[in-house]
Amino acid sequence: MIREQIRDYLFYCREQRRLDVKTVRAYSVDLAQFQNFLADKAEELSKEVLNTYIIYLHQSFKQKTVKRKIAVLKAFFAYLEREEIIDWNPMRQIRTQFRQEKVLPRTIPAEMIEKLLGYMYNIQADSDTTQNQKMMITRDIAIIELLFATGLRISELCTLEKDRFNLRDGVLCIRGKGAKERYLQIGNPMVLSQLDRYSTLWKSVMEKDRYFFYNRSGGRYSEQSARRMIKKYVERASIDMHITPHMFRHSFATLLLEEDVDIRYIQKMLGHSSIVTTQIYTEVACKKQMEILKTKHPRNRMLIG
Repeated sequence: MIREQIRDYLFYCREQRRLDVKTVRAYSVDLAQFQNFLADKAEELSKEVLNTYIIYLHQSFKQKTVKRKIAVLKAFFAYLEREEIIDWNPMRQIRTQFRQEKVLPRTIPAEMIEKLLGYMYNIQADSDTTQNQKMMITRDIAIIELLFATGLRISELCTLEKDRFNLRDGVLCIRGKGAKERYLQIGNPMVLSQLDRYSTLWKSVMEKDRYFFYNRSGGRYSEQSARRMIKKYVERASIDMHITPHMFRHSFATLLLEEDVDIRYIQKMLGHSSIVTTQIYTEVACKKQMEILKTKHPRNRMLIG
């Protein structure tokens, strides 16, 4: 019975609420997990069974994941109640508490970004590379340069449309979360030159569709391709650090903050609706300051007493 109810709820989310495909997929995974738990218990749904499931979630997942799974469950039962499929909503009697977990953003040291880009530019300058290799390395450099220059989310970069990028003036119009638009300016001539070089080499491919970045088959460049690409160059450049596309966004924000850029400007550039979201980067910057004072302060080298 619950399998059919979950199927109908997911259809409602997809067709009536018009939720994003990835969101519906995540709901599907969470509700399937709940369904499997009930099947393993072979018991009727009750407050006790729900409490047992929530305890299982707390023991198995991080708090952020537990919150999401419980929220999905609450939304599902609220839907069943609203549609009069059930008379009693068991989630109404469930009270959950969460300990606050504060995870600071992981950033890439500036010298590592410099090393990575230096390695990639050396490949591009190699006269022995074929035309196809030049196209690939030029695109890859353009992607990393743009991530670091603008703090874009990788999904925003991969879905960036060429008509929303004024390459001559270096201005991008980004459609972010909630379809909110923001404008970003690229101010570094070398970055603009690299993006212009990419658009020249890939012109024939770009004319076939609306996007700015493409894969070797002429399709839209994907988030997963970006992760694999970065991992490849990080390993080849002998950088001993796991680097993801999103870490360039964290580094963009933190390094600007360390340069005394007003946090309100950083908030707008990142596309955060609330400054509270952006303020987590101040903690990263403070942590960096503490490390500098511990290791770099001249007092540490004074031999007194």
